This record gives sequence, C-alpha cells and structure tokens, in this order.
Amino acid sequence: MAQKHSFKQMVVALKQPPFFYSLLMGFASGMPLFLTSRTMQFWLKEAGVDLTVIGIFAIVGLPYTLKFLWAPFLDRFTLPFLGHRKGWLAFSQLALTVLICGLGLINPAHHLWGFAVMALLVAFFSATQDIVVDAYRLETLKDEELGLGTALYTYGYKIALLITGALALLLADHMAWKYVYLIMAAIMGLNLIFTIKAPEPKTGNIKPKTMAEALVLPFKEFFNRKSAIVILLFIVLYKVGDNMAGNMLAPFYLDRGYTKTEIAIIAKTIAPTLSWVGPILGGSIVYFFGIWGSLWIAGFLQAASTFGFTFVALAEKNLWLYGAVVSFEDITAAVGSIAFVSFMSNTASRKFTATQYALLSSLAGVPRVIIGTPTGYLAKQMGWSSYFLFCTLAAIPGMLLLLYLRRLNLGEKIDEKV
Repeated sequence: MAQKHSFKQMVVALKQPPFFYSLLMGFASGMPLFLTSRTMQFWLKEAGVDLTVIGIFAIVGLPYTLKFLWAPFLDRFTLPFLGHRKGWLAFSQLALTVLICGLGLINPAHHLWGFAVMALLVAFFSATQDIVVDAYRLETLKDEELGLGTALYTYGYKIALLITGALALLLADHMAWKYVYLIMAAIMGLNLIFTIKAPEPKTGNIKPKTMAEALVLPFKEFFNRKSAIVILLFIVLYKVGDNMAGNMLAPFYLDRGYTKTEIAIIAKTIAPTLSWVGPILGGSIVYFFGIWGSLWIAGFLQAASTFGFTFVALAEKNLWLYGAVVSFEDITAAVGSIAFVSFMSNTASRKFTATQYALLSSLAGVPRVIIGTPTGYLAKQMGWSSYFLFCTLAAIPGMLLLLYLRRLNLGEKIDEKV
C-alpha cells in the first residue's frame, strides 16, 4: 500500500535541495545530446558533408547504448577530490566543456575524421555523466520522491534540449558554428559550479572493494532475487505497445492525408508544448499513488492513447480529433516514462546503483530497435485501424506481468537496501 501524501506535503518536498539538484543535473545531462546529433547534423549539412556520411554519424551515439560496460568502473573507483559521485561528475563535466570547445574549433569540411573522433569523445563523456547523474539521483532521493525527482530531471533535460536545439540554430543564423559551440561549451561549464556546491550522497562505505566485485556482484545480486527474470521481462514488455505505435506514426499521418505543415504545427509544436504537463503529472501520480499504483495508471493511459489512433484511422480527416489524440499520446508517454523510470530506479540496488541502473536503462532501450523492425510489415498487412488495436492489446502482457510481479513482491521489497 502506497503511503498517503497531501498536496501540501508535495509542495514542501519540492523545496528540498535534492529536487533542485535533480533539475540542474537533468539540464547538465541534456546539454551534450543535440550537440552530437540533431544540431550537429545542421552544421555537417552546411559544411557540404555528404548525406550518407551524415547518416553514418548516428554511430556517434553508441556510447549511450554501451554505457553499462564502464559503469562498474565508476562504482568501484573514487577520484581524489569532491567525493565518490561528485568527483566523477565534475570530471566528466570538465571534460565535456573542453571537448565541446574542441569540437567547435574543428571544421568538418576540412577535418571530418578529427571532427568525428571529437564528437565520439563528447558522446562518451556525456554517457559517463549520465551514469553518475542517475546514480546521484537514486542515492539522494527517497523512494517516495523518485517520481517527482525524475519529473524535475526531465524538465531540466527539456530546457537543455531547447538551448542546444532552438537557441543554437537561432545563433547559427547570425554567427559561425564555431562560436555557437563555444557558447554551448561555456553554458556546459557553468554546471561545474553547481556540482561543486551539491552535497555528496550519504550512502556509507558500500562501494565494491575490488574490480571483480564491481563486475560480478551487481549481476549476482540482481539474479539472486526471485523476481529477477520477471523484472527483466516486464522492462522489455511494459512499453512495447506504445513503442510499436510510435514507430509508425510518421507514415500513418501521411497516409491519412495530413500535410507536412499540419503535422509540423500539431504533432511537432502544439502537442510537444502541451506534453510539458506530462512529467509533473507523472511525478505527482508516483508521489500520491506510489510506484505500483502509478505503473497501473500509466499503463492504462498509454493503452488508451494508443487506442485513440484507431479513431484517427477510421474517421475522415479531422484536425481537432488528430490534435486531441496526438496531444493525449504525448502527455501519456511522459507520464508512462516517469512511472517506468521510477520503477527502474527503485529496482537498482543502492550498493551497485550506477551499474544496475545503467544495465536496466540500456535494456529498456533495446526493444525500441528490435520490436520496431517488423512494425511496417504488420501495419501493411493489418491496415492502420487493426494495427493500432493490435498495439493496444500488446500492452496486456506487460500489465499481467505487473500483476504477477506485485504478487511476488508482497513480502519482498523491489529495492533491496544495503
């Protein structure tokens, strides 16, 4: 049974320092992403880089998928300054500041390989920062605060994407890309001030004593739990219907006769703007109903939003219906992500926070790639309305696993405190 909280308690809780630092660390995590992906693509295109090569640059994002490989190293070792988490956080942020400067000083039209290597290094230290930020958030927030903390982290991340996306493009219309990246590096460097001022998590002396422990014990501890396999299956299946539906929305919109201008205004502007209510709504649901209750609520909301696309598929072209369904889907996706991330955060052992959460979050991203592969074939064979109905029903296995997992954990906390 989730602990009962009042709205007043939530407001008081949000004034506590851990939530402020969740917002700031979300901002720090979001800063490097577009600078090595979408914003960088604009620079590459203007530099005359071939489209095929620009596409290949997507491999720069590989460190975000493989970050679990060096997460044990960050759990095991402590740098000789600022503490276990803050030391690595400050080191990665300093490295990012220098590397983003370096990226800005390389002209991709003349030194493409050097530019690519620098972008890969930025992505590597960005993924490293993410490992530490996730661990810091898990170690400074109480279980009942994970939803609100994740919501504020998400808002910080969104603000960073606006700066490195919209603001960077606006600046690039008035100055060379070199100076845009130097400005972004300076903003990245400001995060160091807050990192130095932030408190070090009080976790006690629980870090692994050897590298072997750091590599083996996180897996051993996790798979010794009687619910381990069910947890992994749940992580794969909980958002499968939502992911399948989302993978085919672009061709679906065009097939239904919506113009690119209509899609840009409604699906890419209005709906994302309205979706800003999603994280705080999701965080509030986790706070008031607990992680288990929020997973049920978010699961039904995600299924309902997916089912909404069957109405868009069956109805004549209707901008009001289209806008309502797309906006509802964006909001419920944010709510579902907050509940889901809170669950994974609560599942990771506090002794192996960085490693276990990196593994779980990497696993959560794999289904988007694997399950996305046959979605085009399924939509073509089934037709749009039947396809979205199928995606809605695909949410059932995850919900059944949630029910089973909840029963397994009646006598066992999913976050085994150390």
